[in-house]
Amino acid sequence: MAFQLPDLPYGFDALEPNIDARTMEIHHGKHHAGYTKKLNAAIEGTDLEGQKIEDILANVSKHSTGVRNNGGGYYNHCLFWEVMSPNGGGEPSERMNIHKAIMRDFGSFDNFKTEFSKAAATRFGSGWAWLCVDGDDKLFITSTPNQDNPLMDVADQKGTPILGLDVWEHAYYLNYQNRRPDYVSAFFNVINWDEVTKRYNAANVGASSF
Repeated sequence: MAFQLPDLPYGFDALEPNIDARTMEIHHGKHHAGYTKKLNAAIEGTDLEGQKIEDILANVSKHSTGVRNNGGGYYNHCLFWEVMSPNGGGEPSERMNIHKAIMRDFGSFDNFKTEFSKAAATRFGSGWAWLCVDGDDKLFITSTPNQDNPLMDVADQKGTPILGLDVWEHAYYLNYQNRRPDYVSAFFNVINWDEVTKRYNAANVGASSF
């Protein structure tokens, strides 16, 4: 079954003023739709048809550049829409496992925010910043070029992404121009901590230990 472009879980203008409606419309309807279409074309007639996107990415070094670029673009954007919300922002509740894990692994929310913002702001060219869970149930921050992500077997640091920020220029240039740090700062106003917590709990077996 071909991969489908997911609907946005909110309106194009729902994240304003942090992310403008026109950017969301183009980003979802043109860029994400394009990755979806090209991914389906790249796997058509191969044994990748019917596989989960996570399984495809886990062995992406064995596949074509088209599968790598468009498979990453498809997965990354599916996560990106979900980890934002018009009702998001601020710090996660102290009752959430993700808050407890951030405190454990970064010492404070401010330290986490500083490290994540640096990863996003200093990624040269196009790419993504990530908060991930590693195989030892620890959080780490990393960034990847282009449409790569830490699920891929080609990643420098492998893990399960639970929060991702798109720092391609198409994600912010209409509103922020070259002011990427301002866009990164605005992202913290729309983070959907309920979704991040859900992904954290699903990614690690140690959540119940808090």
